[in-house]
Amino acid sequence: MRFLKLVILYVFFLIFSSIEIKAQRIKNVKDKSYYSDDVILGKKLLKSAQDTIIVKEGEKEEKKGKEQNELNEVVIKNQTSLLKYRSNGNIDVNVNGTVLATSSSVIELLGRVSNVVVADGEISVVGKGEAIIYLNGVLINYERFAAIPVSQIQKIEVISNPSARYDAEGKAVINIITKQNIESGMMGAVNQHVTVSKFGGTLYNTLLDFNYSKGKFSFVTNYGLQLGRNRELLYTTRTRPDPDDFMKSELTTDWKRRFNNYSNFGFGLQYNFSPNNYISLAYSGNVNDLGGITESRNSITNNSGKSFYATDVDRNDVLLNQFINLNYNLTTSKGSTLFIGSQFSNYNQTIRDFIDENSEIEETDAERYLKNNVGSRINIIAVQADYSKKINEKTKLEIGAKFSHATINSGTDFLISDDEINFELDDELSSDFEYNEKITAAYLNYIGTLNEKVNFSLGVRGEKTSYDLFTDANGTQKFDKSYGNFFPNALLNFNLSEDWKGHFSYVSRITRPRYQALNPYVIYQDPFTTIEGNPNLLPEKTHAFEIGAMYKKFDFKVGYTYKIDPISAAALRGDTPNSYILRALNLEKGHTFFASLSRAFNIRWWNSVNTASITWQKSVDNFYAFAFSPVEPQIYLYTNNTFTILKLFKLQLLAWYLSDRSYGLGSENGRSTITLGIERNFFKDALKLNFTANDIFHKFMVSGDYNVGQTQIYYHRTYSTDYFKLIATYNFGDSKKTTYKKTEVEQSENSRAR
Repeated sequence: MRFLKLVILYVFFLIFSSIEIKAQRIKNVKDKSYYSDDVILGKKLLKSAQDTIIVKEGEKEEKKGKEQNELNEVVIKNQTSLLKYRSNGNIDVNVNGTVLATSSSVIELLGRVSNVVVADGEISVVGKGEAIIYLNGVLINYERFAAIPVSQIQKIEVISNPSARYDAEGKAVINIITKQNIESGMMGAVNQHVTVSKFGGTLYNTLLDFNYSKGKFSFVTNYGLQLGRNRELLYTTRTRPDPDDFMKSELTTDWKRRFNNYSNFGFGLQYNFSPNNYISLAYSGNVNDLGGITESRNSITNNSGKSFYATDVDRNDVLLNQFINLNYNLTTSKGSTLFIGSQFSNYNQTIRDFIDENSEIEETDAERYLKNNVGSRINIIAVQADYSKKINEKTKLEIGAKFSHATINSGTDFLISDDEINFELDDELSSDFEYNEKITAAYLNYIGTLNEKVNFSLGVRGEKTSYDLFTDANGTQKFDKSYGNFFPNALLNFNLSEDWKGHFSYVSRITRPRYQALNPYVIYQDPFTTIEGNPNLLPEKTHAFEIGAMYKKFDFKVGYTYKIDPISAAALRGDTPNSYILRALNLEKGHTFFASLSRAFNIRWWNSVNTASITWQKSVDNFYAFAFSPVEPQIYLYTNNTFTILKLFKLQLLAWYLSDRSYGLGSENGRSTITLGIERNFFKDALKLNFTANDIFHKFMVSGDYNVGQTQIYYHRTYSTDYFKLIATYNFGDSKKTTYKKTEVEQSENSRAR
């Protein structure tokens, strides 16, 4: 393994040491000056230019008795740069026009972005932690994010140092920016994806996008449908080595999912009072009708002997999410902006699972049947106003406020039968849950300059949260709470020269528990394993510092993050000797140090992005009796390369590697992925075909171990990431420019509704 690390580091050293493509200035072309990183226009140098230059000659004219050719237009076609590092530590990732645009989903796309790690339903930024998702500058929830068509995405901003303008929820921000619509006319796209995995099965994705605009009105709509099968496999061992309390459980849980109807849909209307003044109404939603079988096999050995439990869960889960947005946007001639938005979000979940449970204890067989019936509804109303006052070219004042009200109601009924006919209610596993939450927030952010080389941003965000909670799980619990927080933020940018830039930032954030993490209802896995919420969870608070420097195309950053009451999870012992409950919990504190070095370059036929970083993380807790272990840092290596071969097709090579790590209370094993792709356009780019081999060696597996109480726990989770995918995209229409500017309002409350 150490040899492999050295080889990979050496490869990265070679990439970082590549010859830099120096910028050249182009002067005196028809009395105008042009600038390009890669092209020198000149009569003798035209053939050696690194970009394709198309020169459209004007009509020949007679002037002073001589025939001359007039150069009317110069079009420079440069391969789209995949990534741009900003002096404030943020990263811009181009999607449109790159191979990233062939991703089947936004989740898959982000898993291919530098410094972003996607695993276990969590999206995090290396060195920072979990990120919240914005769409065109406005916070959205996970379900809405997953439903965004990749074909509508222009670029992605990875904001590792968010200002007070951004909601205090989350340690980093990922802002997805969609394409902007244009002149009157019609245009659309049809995408068909076929994904084949030996481990998971076959998936079919059909995506439709349609835009139409005329005069001051514009209309957009999209629909996506996914059918097929997917799979996830979890192997867990729980061992108590104490001879007096010896127990070893070997549990395998196999989720064999069937997508009966996994679709997203939406449409929007917009009226433009003027080019910079419009009102929009949007409706969107997604349906997840999930079937299939979840198979659990648990072998338990203890001082009493050996037993075996087999459980099959026939899944019947339906989730319907709906969102309505009404927004107003104004930009003045002096550059100031006003945004007023409102949104209603509705989440409805119905679970009707049938559970067949078999057990073998000392050569005695027993069987029983269970029904898990769950009904859940979440309603969120949110209003938001943002105003940005442009004082001058270098000074701006941003202020804003928002209010949100969330109500959650859910009921769980567990029914048990020995004969599959007569079912009785199990009061211990059944429960009701009610939750009401109100959040009021306001922020102020001032952007200015100290001198020609130093600019700054100072801001503060205040949020007041009040909630009341009721549950009758494990006895009636009812309580309410109210708390307020201020979150200061500061950023200094140093433009020392054209080659040297730097920044210093301080960011304070908060992570509130997801609603379902507060709900103590039971998610059944097997007779001895359940997942339950924790109504006593506290919000996690974070203070993050970062120093960065840019030299030409090299980007270097170091940072430190301190966490108070960090939210984690663990398998804790239940009420019976062999039972365990997987539950979210608060640790005492956490420390994270990181350093990263990045290098990107773009030449005529090769576009490459490369990152190497190291993270040292330590978690501390003295309440749940975790066993402490030495801390081992984690290495992260990433490279994304696109090769344009003779203007005929594109090849993509993407690879990343995360090494083993130990964070003080447990350890994680390393994982990696290698992806190859090829892309070809036909019929003047109207038809695009792409073939991708993802995670070729199937090394993306999440595994690790930790000790809590007297139990040693090991886990190993396998996903359907090893697949071959064929994509066909057809673009149609007569629009040259897009006019619809969709802006959505969502709050952090939506991101917690899962």
